[in-house]
Amino acid sequence: MKITFFATATAVAALIAAPGIAQDDRAGWPDSFTVGTGSQGGTYFGYGSGWAGIVSDVLGVTGGAEVTGGPMQNMALVHTGELPFGMTTMGPAAESIAGNNPIAPGLAMDNACAMFPMYQTPFSITVLSASGIGSVADIPDGAAIGFGPAGSTSDTYFPAMLEALGVNFDRRNGGWSDLGSQLQDGLLDVIAFAAGVPIPAVSQLEVQTEINILGFTDAELSTITTTFPVSRFDIPAETYTTLSAPAPAVAMWNFAIANCDLPETFVHAIVDAVMSDNERMVGVHSAARESLPEHWDKNTAMMWHAGAARWFTENAGATIPAEQIHGM
Repeated sequence: MKITFFATATAVAALIAAPGIAQDDRAGWPDSFTVGTGSQGGTYFGYGSGWAGIVSDVLGVTGGAEVTGGPMQNMALVHTGELPFGMTTMGPAAESIAGNNPIAPGLAMDNACAMFPMYQTPFSITVLSASGIGSVADIPDGAAIGFGPAGSTSDTYFPAMLEALGVNFDRRNGGWSDLGSQLQDGLLDVIAFAAGVPIPAVSQLEVQTEINILGFTDAELSTITTTFPVSRFDIPAETYTTLSAPAPAVAMWNFAIANCDLPETFVHAIVDAVMSDNERMVGVHSAARESLPEHWDKNTAMMWHAGAARWFTENAGATIPAEQIHGM
């Protein structure tokens, strides 16, 4: 599924007249672009659709969002150039660059470059209140657990995390909206989400039925954070009506990515459109509260696109070594 946005003639005219974005600077720019996101019902799809729409409106280039399998598939699609843009998390990015992406084992996907910081992805667990499950330790042996789309951040890391905590389960995959329906229908016992909060599927669930959002204990947090590339993250109580206090979780940073061969001026203009108006980004998805220039340093895995590196150097005081910038 693809959602496309069209800029108005007025926006295009304003762009052409705007200083600093002259027609001469548009050499090699595509007529349209697509952003690889994730499954419907997940944060990636809503967030990606939102920034594609903002960029389309600001730059006057037709843009859209496409449903994908999430971070791992986005790394593959952007690396090959099948899609110009996508979104990923640091863990799958590092795995893909090292040649450990299950889509193409052995292929170093190093032609996908960092573009801008998005937000942290919390790993959280949701169950029906009627299940009687109130903690990770309560999850019954052989529970049917939905881990999101195959190859997603959740599917890549959450099963191993739960195994490290001694949970035995029957692994299931699918889109977040579909898994939410399965949980409500009793076909799943647990959904292990890795997505920016609020997760649309969880928000929908708590309107339709009573749910529990399980927090990790201090001992569980210690086990997970010392074993996996995540850090502690407390899901704010105001995120969901179900929560009466922050829920202890863990999280991993997300970045927008670009094919490294895209024109430097095009990527620079896109980063400027997204990073220069955080209020507008928050308007399309609340997870964008963390989409701030100062988080440029959360990229710990990828080379930078030259256009993005130039923007953060000029506008966020970034100090990015030349050897970390593609083509430098």
